[in-house]
Order: sequence, then C-alpha cells, then structure tokens
Amino acid sequence: MAGANTLEFTDDNFEAEVLGADQPVLVDFWAEWCMPCKALVPVIDEIADDYSGKAKVGKVDTESSKSVTVKYSVSSIPTVIVFHNGEIVERIVGLKSKKDFTAVLDKLVSA
Repeated sequence: MAGANTLEFTDDNFEAEVLGADQPVLVDFWAEWCMPCKALVPVIDEIADDYSGKAKVGKVDTESSKSVTVKYSVSSIPTVIVFHNGEIVERIVGLKSKKDFTAVLDKLVSA
C-alpha cells in the first residue's frame, strides 16, 4: 500500500531511516482498517514523488510496528509526524490536505 517513492518504516528500521536521516522525514502512521488513512494514501504517495531526493516520505503500520507507535504517543490515526535531525518538527492528526503537509516540508527543505 505504497507508491514507488513511499518508504515503509518499521520498529526495526525507524531509528536508522527516520531518526538518523540527513533530510526531513514525513511519517504517516496508519492502519489497514482506517478509512481516513486509506483516503490519505494518494496524497502521501504524491508528496513522496514531489519531494524525492529532498525529503523521505514513508508510512508506519500501527498494527505491525507497535513500539514506534507507542513511543510517539500515536493514539489517533491518521497521524503524520515530520522529523528533522531526529526531532519532531510537526504533528498533524486527522485527514488534512496536501498543502498542510507540504507547508511543513517546504520550510525544512528550503532552510
């Protein structure tokens, strides 16, 4: 359930892929049963394509990566968290527009 440039983050690779990344990382916490999460899929895939080479964009399945989900206190999905230099820059909860996500990334990739 991901586009060509959309990465899959898990409990096993989160630290290396997200916290250790040298560019901003947008992480979509989702679950297969979540209808708003499914509605967000094309938006996340489009952002991944648009920011390829400038930012990492990926998804965490909250059902199979429970440690990361708990660590970042994700209690409602979809939740999108943007990380930069291993730190949380923004947390966006609920179904939002592409512009809501790209506004955060634009500040980070142009900085």
